[in-house]
Amino acid sequence: MADKKYIPAIGRRKNATAQVRLTPASKMTYIINDKALDEYFTVEELHKVVRSPFGISETKDDFTVSIIVRGGGISAQADAIRHGIARALEKYDPELRGDLKSAGYLKRDPRRKERKKPGLRKARKRPAWSKR
Repeated sequence: MADKKYIPAIGRRKNATAQVRLTPASKMTYIINDKALDEYFTVEELHKVVRSPFGISETKDDFTVSIIVRGGGISAQADAIRHGIARALEKYDPELRGDLKSAGYLKRDPRRKERKKPGLRKARKRPAWSKR
């Protein structure tokens, strides 16, 4: 790939990690784990999440977006892909940083699953109290 220039970036959310590569192309295509976007994410809402950085930044360029995503569930994977695409777009054109940052796409979402505590059934769920 010496003649092709691509922009790499990594996005994360919960346990999902997405390695994103943006390559300038003649039309916009998404390849996620060797599958098309519609084939990988069957929920339409997740398509919007993945495409949102391009809508916010109003980039008129077309890219081939190739993604390797691992871990987490489908929603966390979509958010990790969005984070990776936003980081790659920032590398591509630093002037897009303000728009992407104000939309919150450049910040990694720090929320994680809370750990289970001793004496409880889950992180916060307590056993039912019984008087007798």
